[in-house]
Amino acid sequence: MSSGLGRYTPRIVDDEIDELFGSLAALSLQGAKAVGKTATASERARTVYRLDDDGQRSVIAADGERLLEGETPILIDEWQRLPASWDLVRRAVDKPGTPPGSFLLTGSAAPASDAGMHSGAGRIVTVRMRPLTLAERGVASPTVSLAALLNGRRPQLGGETAVRLVDYANEILASGFPGLRGLSDRPLRAQLDGYIDRITERDFPELGIAIRNPAALRRWLAAYAAASSTTASYETLRDAATAGHGEKPARATVRPYRDALERLWIVDPVPAWAPTRNHLRRLSSPPKHQLVDPALATRLLGVGLGALLQQEDPPVAPAVPRDGTLLGALFESLVTIDVRVYAQAAEARVSHLRTAAGEHEVDLIVERDDGRILAVEVKLRTTVDDHDVRHLLWLSKRLGRDVLDSIVITTGAYAYRRSDGIGVVPAALLGA
Repeated sequence: MSSGLGRYTPRIVDDEIDELFGSLAALSLQGAKAVGKTATASERARTVYRLDDDGQRSVIAADGERLLEGETPILIDEWQRLPASWDLVRRAVDKPGTPPGSFLLTGSAAPASDAGMHSGAGRIVTVRMRPLTLAERGVASPTVSLAALLNGRRPQLGGETAVRLVDYANEILASGFPGLRGLSDRPLRAQLDGYIDRITERDFPELGIAIRNPAALRRWLAAYAAASSTTASYETLRDAATAGHGEKPARATVRPYRDALERLWIVDPVPAWAPTRNHLRRLSSPPKHQLVDPALATRLLGVGLGALLQQEDPPVAPAVPRDGTLLGALFESLVTIDVRVYAQAAEARVSHLRTAAGEHEVDLIVERDDGRILAVEVKLRTTVDDHDVRHLLWLSKRLGRDVLDSIVITTGAYAYRRSDGIGVVPAALLGA
């Protein structure tokens, strides 16, 4: 990300990019608008083509080979605005003698499955970027490494933080989009509102999707925001989005909303865990809903700091059933970004676990390639009791050595291990 003085602040994903780019000819950085793709790619590029610039795009559309001219690495920014650029790079990579570190592509929208493009498999490797983690924001200095938790040695945990509940609430509102850091109050809200407006006014049309009723799309987005950190069905979201607005639209009307928002990386659902090496039965399969940044959820629902922190959950519209408070759900969203970024750095996958009847659930499952896991619960609490760890203990009993470690991420002050071996980690102290 770029600071206000124009300096680049390193990201967790930098190490992954540099390791891959040292051996591969082409990388594609993908993620929602404003997560910092262009800044990160520009740090490495010597030639830059910005395809969101109408002038540059028109010239290159007339003569695509221009994209291959210039000193490498060559950055093709917002490549999806000229989809032919993907195949152009792919063919260039296929040519003998194309050296590692030749091309970087950034994209804020995934192509449609029927776009007729070659996948690029084996030629262009994709790296996902998400908003800033708490560590990247400089909230605190981490003392607990997720990579160390995944090594199976159950490291000793320690560290103390002064970050408290109100600080986490402020970070939810402040957004992890690098360009919005430093803004506060009305300017920040205006930028987030503009981001949401752009989705319907520009991003959907650029995908070739006409929005006849922008208000209906915004209501659907608000319903999705209200369902953050839940597994509410899409029928539930549709019902919530259309409550009080007459006849409910057919699934065929709503499905393009969801598909387009996934292509734009605006919705970032956590998939249900599908174990590869154990015998757990009757697991539920719906994804857990998350927006790319919980700050967008707060704007869609019209809640600020006071509403988040009040003792009773604020009334929000549309209403979607969930356990716990809205602040608890959005705190889990904030933590989920961190865990996903750190897991990606460790070459691990993130999912969630819920049994079919709902009697057991674990918020986040971080899985290594060998199928062994780190189990993570997220609690909007400063202290942890036996009730808070019951699902983690159940899972350890069922899976034995396949559970590398188990932790509860909290809003507390101290990192430590309980007598039963389960780690307690304040969110601000978790790092890569």
